[in-house]
Order: sequence, then C-alpha cells, then structure tokens
Amino acid sequence: MRCEIKVEGLVVHAFHGVMPQERAVGNEFEVDVVVVYPFEPAFDSDSVDDTLNYAEIVRIVKDEMARPSDLLEHVVGRIQASLLRAFPLISGGRIELRKLTPPIPAAMRNVGVCISW
Repeated sequence: MRCEIKVEGLVVHAFHGVMPQERAVGNEFEVDVVVVYPFEPAFDSDSVDDTLNYAEIVRIVKDEMARPSDLLEHVVGRIQASLLRAFPLISGGRIELRKLTPPIPAAMRNVGVCISW
C-alpha cells in the first residue's frame, strides 16, 4: 500500500529571487508537499504518534522559506533535505514551489519548480 501525506496550497511570504526588488520586497509563494510515509499503524491506533504530523511538514517548509535564496531550485532542495532528516521513514515524495507574482512582464498565474523522488 502507498500512503501519502499532503500539504497543499501553503502560502508563504518570502524573499527568494535574483532581482534586488525580490530580496527587498519579497513575494508570495505557494508550496505543495506530498510525502510517502508508512502511516498504516495509525489506521488502528488513531494516534498522531503513529504517523507524520503534517503540522511538522508546515513548520519545516516555513523554516526553509524564511532563508532567502536566489533560486527556487535551491529552496526545494533544502526543503527535501530537511524533511528527510526529520523523517527518515519518508520513502518518496513531491515538492512544488510557485512564485505567485513573478517580476516578468507577461500574463501568467505563476512560475515555479517541482521535484519528485
């Protein structure tokens, strides 16, 4: 059985980007995280101790988003590494990070990066 824990649509104000105004003013970012985790014991126990508490995923994402980076690729790499350090039983996942108002003169909803493993 494949068990996934999801946090979708987490909006965070952060200061990522290569343009000086991105570092000064910041931007809104949206993060989706899906991790594969063996939470079958929680089926019977009904205890958060037998699963991965999604509030901890949110905390880790917010901590990494608070550290400015030039590249979104660097940010998702840090988020993945932090999640794997905190929860070694994670066996796979997906992280998508979107900049909601990129400083690009074009009509678009967002830009971003996504990793899967």
